[in-house]
Amino acid sequence: MPEIPKVPHLPHLTDLPEGRLPRRVPARRIRQILCVVPLLLVTVVAVRHRSVLAEGFGHLTNAEWPWLAVAVGTTCLTWVAAATTRQGAVVEPLPKGRLLATQFAAGAANHLLPTGLGASAVNLRFMTVCGLPLARSSAGLALYLLAEAIGRLALLAALFVAFPGALRLGALLPDGAVGPLLLAAVAALLVAVGVLACVRRLRTAALSFLRTALGEARSVHTRPARALALWGGSLAFPALQAAGLVAVGKALGLPVPPAHMALAYLAATVAVALVPTPGGIGSVEAALVVALVAAGGPAAVATAVVLAYRIITVWLPLVPGALTLAALVRLKII
Repeated sequence: MPEIPKVPHLPHLTDLPEGRLPRRVPARRIRQILCVVPLLLVTVVAVRHRSVLAEGFGHLTNAEWPWLAVAVGTTCLTWVAAATTRQGAVVEPLPKGRLLATQFAAGAANHLLPTGLGASAVNLRFMTVCGLPLARSSAGLALYLLAEAIGRLALLAALFVAFPGALRLGALLPDGAVGPLLLAAVAALLVAVGVLACVRRLRTAALSFLRTALGEARSVHTRPARALALWGGSLAFPALQAAGLVAVGKALGLPVPPAHMALAYLAATVAVALVPTPGGIGSVEAALVVALVAAGGPAAVATAVVLAYRIITVWLPLVPGALTLAALVRLKII
């Protein structure tokens, strides 16, 4: 019987030198890193805007504290309104406490990343962790964004009709700026349509997402409680934001009627909605000052009001929001 040749010994993966082993970063270590990132970003943003922070806190020391308490209260209620709208955008019930905490954390993420991306990423992750498929989570997110935009524009239109002379639109846009803006919007729309028409795979994905989104919207609107939460929250959210600015204006003695201040806030936020800055930092302040001046306020007082308002709504919640975001990541809620 012929002798069977011996198979040479092949080195096992564990027999290789340690330096050649592929190192895999544990998921726990990745989460620890993600917990620290929000705090580091907060530090960087705060250092970059330290002069604005110092000036804003200086204005707060001279304000009427009862009105500032109202501004703080309305700011807290905006997170409740956001959570209500998020729940109204999906059929499945979401855990209420975690949903509210996620909105607080999403606010911090939204001020650390380009406008809308931070909050959208946090909420998308939260819904998928809660068990919703990615396609339906994305559809719910799109429905939320659409409802929020419609609610903001509806309030703006209602105030424009009720107070037609409250805002001097010529002061908001330079002469000849409307035409280029409209051309840019039309060009962007045509480019998007052209890309969808030319790229078949992208067109197929877009149509599939549209079908999912329409199906989710129909399902939500067959449930009155969900529809009420969606549209009620989408109207309450910008109304509470505007009420916060009105309260700060009252605290600092801005001589502008409350409805005119609310109109100025909505017009300014709509105008900067497409500016890709983290949380609108910089662009929102400038637009708010211009809008309040256009509503009849003195430039110095309007600047003080805007800085104080942004301190209350952005900077004070930023550190606790980042800590909440880190805790949610560590607890695997997002």
